[in-house]
Amino acid sequence: MGRALRRNRTRKRVALTDGHLVIDRPIPARLLGFLPRRGEEEFEMMSYTAATCDPDNFEAERYNLRAAKLNRDTELFVGVTMYNEDEVLFTRTMHGVMKNIAHLCTRNKSRTWGKDGWKKVVVCIVADGRNVINPRVLDCLAALGVYQEGVGSNVVQDRPVTAHIYEFTTQLSVDSDLKFKGLEKGIVPTQIIFCLKERNQKKINSHRWMFNAFCPLLQPNVCVLLDVGTKPGPRSLYHLWKCMDLNSNVGGACGEICAMKGKGWLGLLNPLVAAQNFEYKMSNIMDKPTESIFGYISVLPGAFSAYRYIALKNDEIGRGPLASYFKGETLTGQDADVFTSNMYLAEDRILCWELVAKRGHEWVLKYVKSAWGETDVPNEVPEFISQRRRWLNGSFFAAIYSLAHIGQVRRTEHSRLKALALYFEGFYNLLNLVFAWFGIANYYIFFVLLSSSLEDPALKMPKAVSIVNLLLQYLYTGTLIGCFLLSMGNRPQGSKWKYIGAMVVYALLALYMMVAAIFILVKAVKGGANAKLYAQIIISLVATFGSWVISSVLALDPWHLVTCMLQYMLLAPAYINVLNVYAFANLHDFSWGTKDQNIVMTDLGIAVSAGDSKMVEINNLFEQKDLDQSYDQALFNLKTRPKLIEKHRSEKEKETLKQDYYKNVRTNVVMLWTLTNGVLVAAILNGDVASSFSTGKTDFKIHLYMIIILGFVAFMAIIRLFGSTLYLAIRLFAG
Repeated sequence: MGRALRRNRTRKRVALTDGHLVIDRPIPARLLGFLPRRGEEEFEMMSYTAATCDPDNFEAERYNLRAAKLNRDTELFVGVTMYNEDEVLFTRTMHGVMKNIAHLCTRNKSRTWGKDGWKKVVVCIVADGRNVINPRVLDCLAALGVYQEGVGSNVVQDRPVTAHIYEFTTQLSVDSDLKFKGLEKGIVPTQIIFCLKERNQKKINSHRWMFNAFCPLLQPNVCVLLDVGTKPGPRSLYHLWKCMDLNSNVGGACGEICAMKGKGWLGLLNPLVAAQNFEYKMSNIMDKPTESIFGYISVLPGAFSAYRYIALKNDEIGRGPLASYFKGETLTGQDADVFTSNMYLAEDRILCWELVAKRGHEWVLKYVKSAWGETDVPNEVPEFISQRRRWLNGSFFAAIYSLAHIGQVRRTEHSRLKALALYFEGFYNLLNLVFAWFGIANYYIFFVLLSSSLEDPALKMPKAVSIVNLLLQYLYTGTLIGCFLLSMGNRPQGSKWKYIGAMVVYALLALYMMVAAIFILVKAVKGGANAKLYAQIIISLVATFGSWVISSVLALDPWHLVTCMLQYMLLAPAYINVLNVYAFANLHDFSWGTKDQNIVMTDLGIAVSAGDSKMVEINNLFEQKDLDQSYDQALFNLKTRPKLIEKHRSEKEKETLKQDYYKNVRTNVVMLWTLTNGVLVAAILNGDVASSFSTGKTDFKIHLYMIIILGFVAFMAIIRLFGSTLYLAIRLFAG
């Protein structure tokens, strides 16, 4: 558990600054001895501020920040959000950020950057809850000089503290191997704000501290958002900033999110990781560039994106992107219906739309291929399902939101051509939304059609094939019913092997579909199939797989096709059935793990009035020997990594009436979803499915259905290929 510390706490009177508790503390002597730069307060003193207000009132209540006091222009504000991630994930992100700042300082020919470029960058770390933050992360921050244990107060003059704000300009970095890096490795000073929220209030509240509390004081040009665990490429922040510097109408931008594959790409041996890697790659090669051409990217990932601060700001009467963005934080109970609550699970999508549709402006969103960041993807089924539940529900309802508000484009200053492009993208998104809604029906229909086609006498297959097909159709249906039952009553973490079993079953069924498809194609080549339908299948397959290959080769990034495509195709039915079923069956659950925490803690002490309204008495650790001992303990913890004692978490109280309301709406949506998909299946499969691919007379509705679906797939693939190719051409010739 580490070594015990003897701390001598004393009471001391402290003068308030503009009515607020602000303490400047010297950094540990050992840390000071490491530093190449000294003699300035920002390098030798850590500043602590106890914020007792809501983030919206931070500026109005005359709080201040060190960078603002120094009258520095903030060009880049880097916001890092975290919850309970460990020290490896934290240092991976922070070291990546500090390498980016070092790169900015090497650009001596830049009008903005150069030797003292670090003075124009502020890194803000917001931790979502003092009682849930990982202690080893605090050790890392203590090692950098940003955090000091015991410095703080729970209450200041009868007002509960909402956030503990630590400020320091560090000259050291700690990499993910917990090795110190300094000037000898090119690390430059970094201005850090560490905002440790007293309570866990969700990620969106952390962003409110950034945008509504700190940004109004710093007035940055560009704000970059990162999640702890995302490692930005060494020049990624520069490329995101440069995109906005060159294009005055770009209000937001994102780079490529890469899945971490491990040393030697060994992580791809896990089929779940491989499938996600393929998904990420194709999204970055085809989807994001296509949306970038239109000017509206449906989601700038909160894990790695950038915004122009002036584009986010609200107007004089409080309307604007930030107002819409933060609306989701305060909506509770029946004041927020299930539609709204789920929509704000993907609040970054709402922010994207509101920015592009901002009244009186012509902001667009851009994809920057040269900016990239690596992130861990879930390598276990329970975490994967839980993550996709938030993504799917949030994106589904946010897509409906953007389509319902497509008329807002008329209030913008976009040119007619750009407005037309946005309307076309809206139509494109509508088609995708409808196709996604009928996903389980379409996949089941194609499974039945392909497997039943093996029963065609022209193939001369054994009679047992019909029995096998019937059993597999029962297995498919039974597994789907099982997924509904599991999703309604079991958490993925509590039914891990059942969910894995369902995914394995669907992977085997996908393999059977592939075999059936190969038999049909061979039959068609020999002239035993419906020529028109065969041609449509070929066009659809060529459009889909051809677009994958062509776009990947043009992007000079084809390796995922070799290493990950098979795993993705095998897991595709699980994406459609397991993930969608779990997402819709849990529409009523839009929590991020937030606990109700209304009790004011007193473990840090209380700052009470000392008889003078401008003075308070506080308990603190002011002796230098105690400070140095605490710093040594932090270094010892990072070196030895003692095992942490898991904190007991109280059970979340449930409001019965509210939950009944949410579950009732959930049930209605699931019923509508299953019934509409069931009607489609019944309408298509009540004919002669075995002869669907034969040369003789085929069922007209089956033939028409397949023409529509295959044509849709081909059309979407062509649109994406055109968009990605046009993006590469513009990037090549225009930069």
